[in-house]
Amino acid sequence: MDADLPADLRGGLEQLTQGRSHGALAQRAAALSQRYRAGGRSADAIRDHDDALAYALTRLPATYAAAAAALSAVAQARPAFAPRTLLDVGAGPGTAAWAAAKGFPTIADVRLVDDNPALRALARALLAASDHAALRHAAYAAGALAELGGAPADLVVASYLIGELAPAALARAAEVLWSLAGAMLVVVEPGTPAGFARIRDLRAQLIARGARVAAPCPHDAACPIVAPDWCHFARRLARSRSHQRAKGAALAYEDEKFAYVALAREPLAREPLAREPGARFDARVLAHPRVTKAGIAAKLCTAEGIITEVTPRRDRARYKPRIRWRWGDAVDRTAEGT
Repeated sequence: MDADLPADLRGGLEQLTQGRSHGALAQRAAALSQRYRAGGRSADAIRDHDDALAYALTRLPATYAAAAAALSAVAQARPAFAPRTLLDVGAGPGTAAWAAAKGFPTIADVRLVDDNPALRALARALLAASDHAALRHAAYAAGALAELGGAPADLVVASYLIGELAPAALARAAEVLWSLAGAMLVVVEPGTPAGFARIRDLRAQLIARGARVAAPCPHDAACPIVAPDWCHFARRLARSRSHQRAKGAALAYEDEKFAYVALAREPLAREPLAREPGARFDARVLAHPRVTKAGIAAKLCTAEGIITEVTPRRDRARYKPRIRWRWGDAVDRTAEGT
């Protein structure tokens, strides 16, 4: 799935910012960053329409890229997964809903929930301009995670949400999210040690409740990552001119680092991966492979733990496909006869 914003979402943002002072929006964005660094939640940091717009200009493209990457990994791991209903929890400007609708064309019913009125208003304006009927007719409700109920959705996404919760509330949040996931739950967090720690704890808690990992892990065993290391990935995205101006950035691109987990319910969890073309994988590449004159060394997460697998150049049968491995790829070493 493309990391860049869909044309209709990009066009909606441009229309909302038309005639606005980029300098003023950049000042708003800088103030937002300070509030977040001081430990503020979205409810504290984003107080009105201009705050919401500055947030969307500066953060929406990167969070879209992260959500799109996580959902793309789900589609790769479970090609038969064709959700019809979507619930975006802590939806903010609707970023994850846009990514899900792009990645899963079967989605026909979309619900979003957030407790920030400024972000809800912005999201509704953007959704109204969508080319996707399910997004245009999405239901967006006010509410906090702890208050959620209602019918489960095939796909539940919580993107950059649980990091705003108090540590004591994380276990309950995981239970609520899992109770609403009819088939698949996808949780995305910043690619920091703290963000990964939240993902790891949620993963362990819900595996104990019967969840099975669809991505990124190739197993349901305890996470083998040991501090100070942490599991995260990165997605590069292009910056539009308005994005660059709002962030005061010199580069025409940025790399968003994120951590995520996708958890499946039965019977989806038991779909035999070997029967799904392109879906089988027995390892995940955890860092950029190192290529030397002698060969390629790749850090992999496997069912046996974290390994660094070295493939010499002289082993041409294995070296040729592995030279194309990239950080975050799901790979099938069994297809190579290893």
